[in-house]
Amino acid sequence: MSVIALSPFDLALAAVLVVALAMLTAAVGMGLSRSLVVSAVRTVVQLLLIGLVLKVLFDLEHPALIGLMALVMLLAAGREVMARQQRRFRGLWGYGLGTLAMFVSSFSVTILALAVVIGPTPWYQPQYSIPLLGMLLGNTMNGISLGLDRLTQTAWRERRSIEARLILGHAWSQAITSIRREAARTGLMPMVNAMAAAGIVSLPGMMTGQILAGVPPMEAVKYQILIMFLITAGTGFGTLAAVWLGSRRLFDERQRLRLDRLMAARD
Repeated sequence: MSVIALSPFDLALAAVLVVALAMLTAAVGMGLSRSLVVSAVRTVVQLLLIGLVLKVLFDLEHPALIGLMALVMLLAAGREVMARQQRRFRGLWGYGLGTLAMFVSSFSVTILALAVVIGPTPWYQPQYSIPLLGMLLGNTMNGISLGLDRLTQTAWRERRSIEARLILGHAWSQAITSIRREAARTGLMPMVNAMAAAGIVSLPGMMTGQILAGVPPMEAVKYQILIMFLITAGTGFGTLAAVWLGSRRLFDERQRLRLDRLMAARD
């Protein structure tokens, strides 16, 4: 089955829909028209650039270049985690928490999948490693950012209750247990919903892309099941690690609540 090629005119027709949406949001005063247009332009530029980069990686298959690409993806994801939080930790902690959690979870799950499950030769073959790592980083990034944002926002809002528990003799981990649990639940909920709705409410993106590219439907289904399990595991481990480290950072060595380690909320 051959793939139907898309022309620039086809993409321009799709872009007209985004422009029409931007005009509509401007007409009703939503204030999103500029963001829609800028995001659409960024999508085009970024995807064209990554297409050129991936072409070079696929041709060379050099492990150093693949590692550099993975590092750039990780650092960019870490920045996005920090940028999406209303109250983030000050200094390197604001950037390092999410980045470290993604590195430990996403990279370990990706390497496990490549070396044990999929088994390409070589195991770092960019056709498999870069898309898989990208999907894991993207979803783990969302889970971690949601979890940390819920953790810091709730800790700030319920600071008096936390301090009251500390005064009553509770350890820091006991004083913040319910908040930490809800923060982790918030980070994991999107993947739980995605797995529950897969195949009934929605056809996941990777499966749809493979079917459009001519892959047999059952083979696409098997890959999608594998990817969703890997993404859920990576998101879960990353979110739990980030929330635990973040909650520990909210207290000092004398088990005092230290909200001065958080930056002020952004409008």
